[in-house]
Amino acid sequence: MTVRTILVVDDSPTDRHIISSILTQNGYQVGVAESGEEGVTKARETWPDLVLMDVVMPGINGYQATRMLARDSATRHIPVILCTTKDQQTDKIWGLRQGAQDYITKPVVVAELLQKIARLG
Repeated sequence: MTVRTILVVDDSPTDRHIISSILTQNGYQVGVAESGEEGVTKARETWPDLVLMDVVMPGINGYQATRMLARDSATRHIPVILCTTKDQQTDKIWGLRQGAQDYITKPVVVAELLQKIARLG
């Protein structure tokens, strides 16, 4: 699978802008969602190649949204990388148990993010 389109799900306008800019500058097409609910809806509508999902969001958090995508037969093929400030090992383990393929902490290190995306492709 080649990753071309990425959906960035984050309630922070600053983080959405930073991550989207990094991805766009590296040749990816980027969509954005401001909440877990919107992220799940947009993933079902636009079929991105990858979802970058924040964890701490109001309403449906990133763990819940990841679990919804992973358990839905229509979206389970879309990989999710959790991208969050939560940096404890238990957070990472829980995220992977919800169906995420990988986990990256903020602030995002560009080389690490691009490497994780490349591994999926």
